[in-house]
Amino acid sequence: MEANRYSFTAMRGIQAGKAFFVLLCPLKLVPKLFRFDDESVPPELRAQRVLNRARVPQIARYIADNPQEYILSSLCASVDGEVEFEPVQEQGAMRNVGVLHIGMSCTILINDGQHRRAAIEEAIKERPEIGDESISVVLLADGGLTRSQQMFADLNVHATRPTKSIRLLYDHRDEFAQLTRDTVQKVPLFREFTDLESTSLSNRAMKLFTFSSLHQANGLLFDRPRNGTPQPDNLATAIAFWEEVIRNMPDWQAVQSRKANSSDLRRDYVHAHGIALQAIGSAGAQLLDEHPKDWKKKLSGLKQIDWSRSNIELWEGRALHAGKISKSALTVGLVANIVRQALGLKLNQDALELERRISSSRGMHFDMRRAS
Repeated sequence: MEANRYSFTAMRGIQAGKAFFVLLCPLKLVPKLFRFDDESVPPELRAQRVLNRARVPQIARYIADNPQEYILSSLCASVDGEVEFEPVQEQGAMRNVGVLHIGMSCTILINDGQHRRAAIEEAIKERPEIGDESISVVLLADGGLTRSQQMFADLNVHATRPTKSIRLLYDHRDEFAQLTRDTVQKVPLFREFTDLESTSLSNRAMKLFTFSSLHQANGLLFDRPRNGTPQPDNLATAIAFWEEVIRNMPDWQAVQSRKANSSDLRRDYVHAHGIALQAIGSAGAQLLDEHPKDWKKKLSGLKQIDWSRSNIELWEGRALHAGKISKSALTVGLVANIVRQALGLKLNQDALELERRISSSRGMHFDMRRAS
């Protein structure tokens, strides 16, 4: 920092005929140097979306909890004043490497990364020592509000958020994700027919399950609390449980032996969708708790369920809405009730309340004795 200006090691480049700079900024300077538009300003007068305050603590916690291995992608910002680039050499290979001087009177507006900026500010309060570490910044010359808004649109219009499946697959801090990775590898049907990248399967997909659905099913099976960690015996239990489930799902076995196609099952049966996997996991938690000795025998009840989507009386309003699979948490609970009853389990008060709701929506009388 020099008198009346900031100085950064930087590289200069050209995009669309205009100069831009990539610089390294100490984290402790980020809150002071970069600002975002006041959320009270109308959208048409802002250059970015309103800050989602709920996201900031999550990112800040990630930084503070992982001081030895956190990673932050570059901020992208625009500056509204004069900047001076001082190259190491006027000619040659180093002509685009040097020092960028930014006047303190300039306004530097974040076009992409406002949540990271706010999270950095919070994380430094808890871990001041990271303030001397750096984040890279892509800095562009500001052409006014219209230009800044266009920058935001251009930076985000083609951005694709990774699917939940692949986020979980690559997250080695999530111990339940590791449990699911190991389950996939140890259970042959899962290993061969689980899509590790997609969150939903197309009609023609050859896979039968998604990694994210199995992950959710494992979470329900072990009644995973938010941010909870698996117990040492959970993996062995998961493998044994799902292998026994598969033994009692003839249609799944037919896919594994190439006697049926995943796409045909998805078209004709409820059990070929993630909600069934999660419902079995949910009912399985109760089964393991109430029948620790004979739970494998109880799973034979899965064969008694008519999973056909043509069974409108059973599945419409429960797993189907207007003939289409519903993927809500409510749907998972309602399907889990069918699984519980097939396994000879009693419905608890929460499950009974779901049955009352579906009976009411169908205009039917709810019989608690029949449901339990």
